[in-house]
Amino acid sequence: MDDKNTKERMDRRIFLRSAAATGAGLAFSPIAFGQTDSGKKSDDINVALLGAGARGRVLVNGCLKITGVRFKAVCDIWETFNQKRISRILGKYGHEHHTYVDYKEMLDKEKDLDAVIIATPDFWHAKQTVDCLDAGLHVYCETAMSNTIEGARKMAMTAERTGKLLQIGHQRRSNPFYIHCFEHLIKETKLLGRITAINGQWNRWAHEPLGWPRHDPIDQATLEKYGYTSMEQFRNWRWYKGLGGGPIVDLGSHQIDIYNWFLQANPRSVIASGRMNVYDPQKHEWPDTVMVVYEYESAQGPTSAFYQIISGNRDGGYFEKFLGEQGIMVISEASFRNAIHPEFIKMDAENWFKCFKKGHLTISEKIMQQMENLTAANFAKLFYVDESMPLPFDFMPPVRIERPSLRIPVKLDKPYHQPHLENFLDAIRGKMKLNCPAEIGYETAVTVLKINEAVEAGRKLSFEPDEFVVYNPHKKRTEHITGTKLPNSVRNCRYHSLAQRRRGLQF
Repeated sequence: MDDKNTKERMDRRIFLRSAAATGAGLAFSPIAFGQTDSGKKSDDINVALLGAGARGRVLVNGCLKITGVRFKAVCDIWETFNQKRISRILGKYGHEHHTYVDYKEMLDKEKDLDAVIIATPDFWHAKQTVDCLDAGLHVYCETAMSNTIEGARKMAMTAERTGKLLQIGHQRRSNPFYIHCFEHLIKETKLLGRITAINGQWNRWAHEPLGWPRHDPIDQATLEKYGYTSMEQFRNWRWYKGLGGGPIVDLGSHQIDIYNWFLQANPRSVIASGRMNVYDPQKHEWPDTVMVVYEYESAQGPTSAFYQIISGNRDGGYFEKFLGEQGIMVISEASFRNAIHPEFIKMDAENWFKCFKKGHLTISEKIMQQMENLTAANFAKLFYVDESMPLPFDFMPPVRIERPSLRIPVKLDKPYHQPHLENFLDAIRGKMKLNCPAEIGYETAVTVLKINEAVEAGRKLSFEPDEFVVYNPHKKRTEHITGTKLPNSVRNCRYHSLAQRRRGLQF
């Protein structure tokens, strides 16, 4: 075979890794994305699922809607239930794959993998991510990044050392609605003015412990091998110290990450109260109700941020609310809660009018019909009501996911996780930058895991800037200043690490 044919038949796995190593912005030729002799497209990505429980099923469902994904392996220790159920689904969609109980056996035998999706319990994330990265695979790891700071640090350091991509599953970072709000309403136009406070919550009903088919448990030896004392603990691992971080880490990580993102800052301090108000403390080791206050110092000034988890009542559901001097923005993955409205007395009418004319905001067609000869001056009058009365209507950003609404002209029928998975897969192909690489995930892990420390200490705890830094600052500064090539995990970052920006590093 001559050199030309050898080059054209280059192994697909090598091609994909070479593409990822070149970073975002790589222009691929039509030949590069054509058909191979075997009929497979050269940009197909072979994926393994590690952890086939509830989160694993959600991620698989998202991937099945994305072209170019080929599941080659499924690994889960509950062989007769979790593993079997996912395997059956993948078989129906034509994904030929192998099944495993031991992920190390999977890594040893599966030689044609490009990436692994990890959806196991939190205490396994660090070990499994490090092993997968060392095996030469790109990794998508579900939130929370790890149940320990040291574990999260090892994950980020390994991604840096191996040059492989590590996406942390903060899926709001890829949600078009959240990106629109940050890029156009917070960053570009500063529509809300200075953000002085943030409120957020995830309120929900109390749930009975998760059960399992009594005739189909995992055998005791397997449970103990993988860190569980019983099936009850395996099914409800989130409530056990050493396995999970409790609801404040499990749920709060997703939303508190948005605080850091939208403020472009990490907190200076945290104080928190947590207690068991609903569940039996003999069965649950983490507080079911937690209330948190952060203090931030961002480029725009001081901000106080409140967050709560309530397990006994679902009032208000889950959302993040940003309160600025000129307006208020309520956002949520449950997009029927989304709303933006101005503070009439303080609003910059010209700025709000400009955002409206640019299409960054939209309102109902009925109100649109009332707006003849609209100018900034009479535009502002639309919002004047007695201070004791609610505003007559809210603005809505013109993008959303899933739920249709007459108030929003653009609708994207995708599950919440799908855009984040698409971002990860396109980053492997070299088409995109990761929206939540290891450095960003690490900053959020530090921010959230300290809540449990504050609850235990019963007092305000301060953050030191170096706590958010993954790498040795002196070593990394030298590497960047001398022009050493950046690893993918740093280069493929949409919003670069605040800790790195503070050290004056330029990308």
